[in-house]
Amino acid sequence: MLSNRIQTLSESLTIAITSLAQQLKREGKDVLGFSAGEPDFDTPQVIKDAAIRAIEEGFTKYTPVDGIPELKEAIAEKLRRDNGLHYTTDQVIASNGAKQSLFNLFQATINPGDEVIIPAPYWVTYPELVKYSGGIPVTIETDDTTAFKITPEQLEAAITPKTKMLVLTSPSNPTGSVYSREELEAIGNVLKDTDIMIASDEMYEKLVYEGTTFTAAASVSDDMFERTVTVNGLSKSVAMTGWRFGYCASADRELVKAMKKLQSQSTSNINSITQLAAIKGLDGSADADIEMMRQAFEARCEEATRLFNEIEGLCVIKPKGAFYLFVNHKAIEPDSMKFAKAMLEKAGIAVVPGAGFGTDGYFRFSFATDIETIRKGIERIAEFVKSYR
Repeated sequence: MLSNRIQTLSESLTIAITSLAQQLKREGKDVLGFSAGEPDFDTPQVIKDAAIRAIEEGFTKYTPVDGIPELKEAIAEKLRRDNGLHYTTDQVIASNGAKQSLFNLFQATINPGDEVIIPAPYWVTYPELVKYSGGIPVTIETDDTTAFKITPEQLEAAITPKTKMLVLTSPSNPTGSVYSREELEAIGNVLKDTDIMIASDEMYEKLVYEGTTFTAAASVSDDMFERTVTVNGLSKSVAMTGWRFGYCASADRELVKAMKKLQSQSTSNINSITQLAAIKGLDGSADADIEMMRQAFEARCEEATRLFNEIEGLCVIKPKGAFYLFVNHKAIEPDSMKFAKAMLEKAGIAVVPGAGFGTDGYFRFSFATDIETIRKGIERIAEFVKSYR
């Protein structure tokens, strides 16, 4: 009955864990959830006001598939202002979240047997979408010693005649690692004289800490600009997860046209109200809100990192961005699924096992919640670790 293609697809582990934690809460169990990749802040008022105006003014009809002109202009201007990238409006497309942007990209470019290089740990969706598109995920293993970033030597060794694309994520989900300009230039040097594309997921670009400078992959050279498809959105920076807004930008107009064609036959345009609201998230109107959230996340990051590193048997590198800690528990238990399941059942703590991100022996802990909940959660984890050992 079911297609072979759909049977290759696995359910998102992050969503599954979050759903299980919510179910246990409904059953009256005391569960603290640190699995969701979602800011605990509300969407800034200036964005909500724009949405309310859109409703009141009847902006509730179909729009162009790739977004209204004003939205596409706001995307292009944001990329120019923040990242030094110059795109015209026919080089950008708005979609239902970055997840649809990636789906469109992989479906439009990957042929059966094409290889896609994905550094691990990776966001759980990357390899699943590659497989669904007929491609072959090729992982490059990283760990704490390289701050979970690939080296040019690793990349060069992974390239074969079948390599179609490299997926980069900076800042990273789940590790929070951030590639510097120099590191991106070194990656670009490896890819020179090849036809390998880059899918650069930059969803967490506004959430960087300790004076870290974010660099867009497409900005480091003309060659990188031509081969890179930038994927971004507003879910994390301005807490618009439920609004479903993402976008792609590419120098290749034919590629953007192909993604638009696919989207026209699947979802068509994204929510019209979200489009007008998103303009305010892109044009600088919410910058003060973004900075407020960034500072709060940075304070939580500092506290959570310190507390985890005080627990014997656990260790974590302080992330440079995003809102996750990727906690190493190999000294206690190498099986992350077993460890996370026991933590949920015995301590009432929901985290995502590292196996879901392609790297066992770790768990992802989201600090996108208030500081008191973080402290309470890590205190429970400390007690759980003592009993587990």
